[in-house]
Amino acid sequence: MEATELLKKVRRIEIKTRGLSKHIFAGEYHSAFKGRGIAFSEVREYQYGDDIRSIDWNVTARFNHPFIKVFEEERELTVMILIDVSGSGNFGTTVTFKKDIMIEVAAVLSFSAIFNNDKIGVIFFSDKVEKFIPPKKGRSHILRIIRELLDFKATSHKTNLDVPLRFLTNAIKKRCTTFIISDFIVPDFEEALRIASNKHDIVALNVFDPVEKVIPNIGLVKVTDSETGAEKWIDTSSKATRDSYEKWWAGHIGLIKTIFRRCGVDSAELSTNLDYVKPLKRLFENR
Repeated sequence: MEATELLKKVRRIEIKTRGLSKHIFAGEYHSAFKGRGIAFSEVREYQYGDDIRSIDWNVTARFNHPFIKVFEEERELTVMILIDVSGSGNFGTTVTFKKDIMIEVAAVLSFSAIFNNDKIGVIFFSDKVEKFIPPKKGRSHILRIIRELLDFKATSHKTNLDVPLRFLTNAIKKRCTTFIISDFIVPDFEEALRIASNKHDIVALNVFDPVEKVIPNIGLVKVTDSETGAEKWIDTSSKATRDSYEKWWAGHIGLIKTIFRRCGVDSAELSTNLDYVKPLKRLFENR
């Protein structure tokens, strides 16, 4: 992508997603993803009923009078985005591809994070970790993330969620909030997700195209697997073929939701033909 064209796209994404983050998601994000840690705030004189385990013995000895430590919840978070850059993102039958929705949602979450004074980092993944951007704050950092999202070319077209989840667990030592943005058309990842969710607060955003749910009756078509390159002719006029596919898709979605539930992961489904604002707001509000 030419530098001038890339800068224009970055600016368009910034204008749209920054506005959404500031005017629509700011309050919901702040409430839904508050800090989980406890930080020391101040000391004050001991009062009847205070927990004696909070007594600051150094200050107490200095003033010969009991003082206790006061703690407050940490508001500042580290937010990580795991974004799927495999070949299956290059699919869309409406006005946009799945990868375009993923990019916009990642940008919205990034701006929401910096409005809340949080650090934001990104892991680009296919069947391996393609790129890791460590967590930082600031507008320039967000614009770098958006540039990378728009211009990044993965070295592999396949997908494996185990790898980035294990990388996250090892690379980010403190508890963080993690958004996984993917179509989740991946091999089994439950064990890695369970390990990661025991350490981090994980939210899954499942991006799909409506044609992936129901095959339209358009006759004989040749389809190509964007991850393996395999080609196959399918007779979409066959009701048995369409019914078989719909049954597979329902089973796939059911399994993904079951894995999320068993691992204690909140999730939302985002379709390429629908506004992603409503399901995101609903997810934030439900938390």
